[in-house]
Amino acid sequence: MNPEAVKSSYARWAPIYDRTFGAATKAGRRAAVAHLNRRGGHVLEVGVGTGLALPLYDPTVRVTGIDYSAEMLAKAQDKVSELELSNVTLHRMDARSLDFPDASFDAVAAMHILSVVPEPERVMAEIARVLKPGGQVVVTNHFARERGVLAWLERVAAPLENLLGWHSDFDKARILGEPSLVVDEERELPPAGIMTFLALRKAA
Repeated sequence: MNPEAVKSSYARWAPIYDRTFGAATKAGRRAAVAHLNRRGGHVLEVGVGTGLALPLYDPTVRVTGIDYSAEMLAKAQDKVSELELSNVTLHRMDARSLDFPDASFDAVAAMHILSVVPEPERVMAEIARVLKPGGQVVVTNHFARERGVLAWLERVAAPLENLLGWHSDFDKARILGEPSLVVDEERELPPAGIMTFLALRKAA
């Protein structure tokens, strides 16, 4: 996917995102934030979108959210203002080139974003760069299945990625190649195990 396709796609989805994809990804969002709340510290949320996860963070957790879509970010900022989330700051930024120093964050959240961004391998390298040694990356995402009806449907939908705004047949291996990150935990999420929860740790 190219950046302009992502930008135009999410400009279209922004007005209805909370009621559509937001509802479908609720379980992953809750699982990820619950995990991050237990760890605490300063969290970077990559692809904050409309800010659906922001009210779930404990007020003691400092959250920096970034997104490439100005339309999505405007909705997230509305939530921050309306709910008076003083622990949250937002920035418009390309996840492939994060404007933060090395080792800036205790944890990074990437919820349902890695199958959306161009060059996910480059995004993972940037996430690893800004993560402190010993810190965790929490990923929730749909990954391609190897067999069955869903695998067939994913392959059929794959050519529509620029229209849909995500890779329907996204290979998990694309985010597991960053050498400084190792898998601490992996489990399926509802509905029906379509989504996956991953926690990856940066070597100390």
